[in-house]
Amino acid sequence: MFYYVDGTVALLQQGLAVIDCGGVGYACHASQHTIGKLKIGTRARLLTHLNVREDIFELYGFIDDEELSCFQMLISVSGVGPKAALSILSVAPPDRLALSIITEDEKLLTQAPGIGKKIAQRVILELRDKMSREQLETASGASPVAAAMTANGGINHTQEAVAALMVLGYSQAEALRAMGGLDAAHLEADEIIRQCLKKLAAQ
Repeated sequence: MFYYVDGTVALLQQGLAVIDCGGVGYACHASQHTIGKLKIGTRARLLTHLNVREDIFELYGFIDDEELSCFQMLISVSGVGPKAALSILSVAPPDRLALSIITEDEKLLTQAPGIGKKIAQRVILELRDKMSREQLETASGASPVAAAMTANGGINHTQEAVAALMVLGYSQAEALRAMGGLDAAHLEADEIIRQCLKKLAAQ
């Protein structure tokens, strides 16, 4: 029903951003990741997800495609609702969330309020299962390009970064192109992902 809202940021609160679109204020539940990128009085566009259930009619807003994609993946996990998904995204924005799934880092996810060990383990298990066998194999270093880029001990970080970018919906080819020019052998996986996402967003 709503694809995005585009207007002036009228109000920012914990977990909430109000966007004024032509005199109508749309209250969007949002992660701290998104709220941290907004400023009252400036123009912003948030991609949206509408949650409708019985008497609930809630709008959720996201700063970019990656965050919206992660939110939709999270709410597909049994036992994870929209508010829990936002809680996770507030401590683990898309790059860190994707990496935590690949590396099975449940400790990061349990930093989110209301997320216990069992839910964190379920998120990792179910989202890893959603990745196809082909994705996991191609992200595991089969590509000679990846191997060449990760000489001198950087291969594991690059493999993790490629896999994480694929969790976010990019192809292996897109991930490797985005890594072009990066000194991947001397960067941590999360930094590789962040730099790649910047390059992909600019394309």
